[in-house]
Amino acid sequence: MSIRHGLLALLSRGPRYGYQLRAEFEASTGSTWPLNIGQVYSTLSRLERDGLVSQVGADDEGRVVYRVTPEGEAEVREWFATPVARADRPRDELAIKLAMAVTAPGVDVREVVQTQRTATLRSLQDLTRLKAEAPVLPEDPGERAWRLVLESMIFQAEAEVRWLDHCESFMIRVAHAAPGEPAASGEPVAGDPVAGEPVPARPLPGKETRR
Repeated sequence: MSIRHGLLALLSRGPRYGYQLRAEFEASTGSTWPLNIGQVYSTLSRLERDGLVSQVGADDEGRVVYRVTPEGEAEVREWFATPVARADRPRDELAIKLAMAVTAPGVDVREVVQTQRTATLRSLQDLTRLKAEAPVLPEDPGERAWRLVLESMIFQAEAEVRWLDHCESFMIRVAHAAPGEPAASGEPVAGDPVAGEPVPARPLPGKETRR
């Protein structure tokens, strides 16, 4: 989610001032995307320049209040109706790191994978604990938004562990390939999810993952 569209979506609920927008943005994302007030006001300035928001004066404490314009409402509707393309998302630092590790001399790629897997499993354990402690059907809209963000993070962590398992099995295949034999021989190895083989379950450090 871009900050631009996030602020427009919040303003579509009604007029708001900068600090209020920052607080509601962070609450909606469970503070997983912290904003500084400078980002908020610079984004509001660009939105005003583009005719998507306008100032409606100040409140009793002198804070400038903004409202969304009809053009801004239209952009919000278009944003909600348009799927997010994979190419629009930030580059994956982990994928880049492993790609570099494969070609960097003296780097044990499997050790890099195992270190990352341990960290990701610990993060997954923390996330699943938060989910277990949260209401199953929150009544507060902000808590509902946070639950969706939390579950998205859980799914991403689970997918990352699965991908790391695949990376490890691929490196095993490369290590066991005979000299001169193509590494990708087409022969699946046990525990390769891409080859269709089930990956052995890996318990979380010190505790089994709760779903």
